[in-house]
Amino acid sequence: MSILRRRLFGLPPMEIEERLAFYNEMIDDRMEDGMSEEEAVEAIGPIDDIVSQIISEIPLSRIVKDTAMPKRGLRGWEIALLILCAPIWIPLLIASFVVLLSLYLVVWVLVGVLFIVTVSLGVSAIAAIPAAFMWLKSGNFAGSLFFIGSGLICAGLAILFFKLAVLAAKGVIKGTDKFLTSIKSSLIGKECAA
Repeated sequence: MSILRRRLFGLPPMEIEERLAFYNEMIDDRMEDGMSEEEAVEAIGPIDDIVSQIISEIPLSRIVKDTAMPKRGLRGWEIALLILCAPIWIPLLIASFVVLLSLYLVVWVLVGVLFIVTVSLGVSAIAAIPAAFMWLKSGNFAGSLFFIGSGLICAGLAILFFKLAVLAAKGVIKGTDKFLTSIKSSLIGKECAA
């Protein structure tokens, strides 16, 4: 518990106490079920995973409010410096946000393109069936085989691209979660980095 408390240093004190009470109760419950203290601690998992999970569960806005905002009022010279430098730091902040948002949207557009390619391949596979029957009905067996083969190829590619698109979407979601967790960790401090 002392290691967990140290690793969570930088979080709001009330949040730390809630989480410590939760894990302390979890250990106590396991000890009541017959485990030794060492086994109970081992059963809840590695400390790095616990810290990472706790940080990911706390909203970013709450961390910013409790850790990044000054606990005291701004002094006169700090306010003057903020106002005088505003023509520099406000556009830079906005530009950074817009660039990051644009990159994030481009990644999602690429994932969307994978899904669109999947749909077009699926439609092509379905459209090949009537085309094959039309060629067969007109007596062109080679043309019919061509459309059946191309329909099967399109169906196989549609399945492959669907799996790739789902994998890419899951990767972007996981990457976003890790990025937000790293931002939270940097706001909390180096001692509790996940």
